[in-house]
Amino acid sequence: MERSQWGTRAGFVMAAVGSAVGLGNIWRFPYVAYENGGGAFFIPYLFALLTAGIPILIMEFTIGHKFRGSAPLSFFRMSGKKLEWMGWWAIFVSFVISTYYAVIIAWSMRYTIFSFNQAWGSDTEAFLFNDFLQLTVTPGQTGGLVWGVLIPLALVWIITLGILFAGVKKGIELANRIFIPTLVVIFLVVVIRAVTLDGASLGLDAFFKPNFDAILNPQVWVAAYGHIFFSLSVAFAIMITYASYLPKKSDITNNAFITGFANSAFELLAGIGVFAALGFMANQQGVAVADVAAAGVGLAFVVFPQIINEFPGFNGLFGALFFLSLTLAGLTSLISITETYVAGFSEKFGISRNKAVALGGGLAAIISILFATQGGLFFLDVADYFINQFGVAAIGLVEVVLIVWVFRKADMLKGHADAISDIRLGGWWKICLGIVTPIVLGYMMFGLFKTNLLKEFDTETGNYEGYSDTFIMLGGTAVALGAILLGILLSVGKWHKDHAQFEEDK
Repeated sequence: MERSQWGTRAGFVMAAVGSAVGLGNIWRFPYVAYENGGGAFFIPYLFALLTAGIPILIMEFTIGHKFRGSAPLSFFRMSGKKLEWMGWWAIFVSFVISTYYAVIIAWSMRYTIFSFNQAWGSDTEAFLFNDFLQLTVTPGQTGGLVWGVLIPLALVWIITLGILFAGVKKGIELANRIFIPTLVVIFLVVVIRAVTLDGASLGLDAFFKPNFDAILNPQVWVAAYGHIFFSLSVAFAIMITYASYLPKKSDITNNAFITGFANSAFELLAGIGVFAALGFMANQQGVAVADVAAAGVGLAFVVFPQIINEFPGFNGLFGALFFLSLTLAGLTSLISITETYVAGFSEKFGISRNKAVALGGGLAAIISILFATQGGLFFLDVADYFINQFGVAAIGLVEVVLIVWVFRKADMLKGHADAISDIRLGGWWKICLGIVTPIVLGYMMFGLFKTNLLKEFDTETGNYEGYSDTFIMLGGTAVALGAILLGILLSVGKWHKDHAQFEEDK
């Protein structure tokens, strides 16, 4: 069976960048940098990019390109059943993320419309939680459906699955060729307008002013590595899947550097835009930037609407462009996340791509309805925290340790990448993968398990966000169900005949 391919190298790079550039670039990176030394944070950030982010990107690009399959199939072809499970683990994490990530994109869609007349009013926090999300139940309860979220959620899935039905070249590549340039242009407009506001310099000074004492703190370096790791879409099975669609003659190493630096460039742009706007808000209210700085949902759906309320001139247009950029960034990432399990299911069971899209994407869409209920935010918050902390980081740690130390595939992968790339991988690549990355990720995982298993959060219950033990158990149940699903997928037996046989590239 002939494998789908990207039409051009630029198409692949745009798709990879589209996967990496997501909601976190806009609402997470600026605050992480600000909290961890401002301008000085770029030292550990760049170091982490060069010693962990790009090396892992090169590894995953090479695995996908050499073994020509989805993550489970590529790992199967690398070491048989001994590694296939790791690909399914990554796909399970991607599947869960796709179910709630789509909901946040739906929020962004609605807020794009809300922007034109500032429908959120003066109390943006109350509007978000009470009026829009209708968060009137206790954690663990679903309550009724929130139609204001469910309708745009359906639209998000229609767009995403429609693009995936069209295939790799005519669907994913074409969509990213449209979405990524549009996103960059729109966000440039937002940034240019933001930096011309009164008080913008206050925000930019807070963002860039270096605190070199901070970089002596090990936690700042861990924050840099953690952000790079989550930002580049590694360990999601995405980059392996995308690289499997590359033609045989592809510059793997150069593509990884382009993807890594393009993602970081957009993050820097996001930081400038966000903190220029925060500086304007601080100036309007007569407070320090620290008093208005926030991250995540709070920044996007509470603080930014407040900024838009005080915005001079065409505030509705500014708000619409900001939330439209969130929507586009989210869609390019959701497409890539969903493609991982579409490719995996299609190859494992020998079903057509359209059937895999309908079954896999359809199931994710149905499950995502849970997050469009009155209690959806509680479920989303816990799912996001635990799947990111214990899913992605754990996969990354296990992946590099098994590939480099247990199965000793680093030299083989290095040889393949060097044979087709302009940039040759020196000893630095193996040192970064085999020593630096495992140490940093191991340290991160130790801290996470220590904090969560010993209930060391500074809350009433000692759990994350103060949730009850019963509610936290829901996360454990989901993990158990995932393990059962993984066992079922592995026990199906051999790969479909069209994909079981494979000869390594000569």
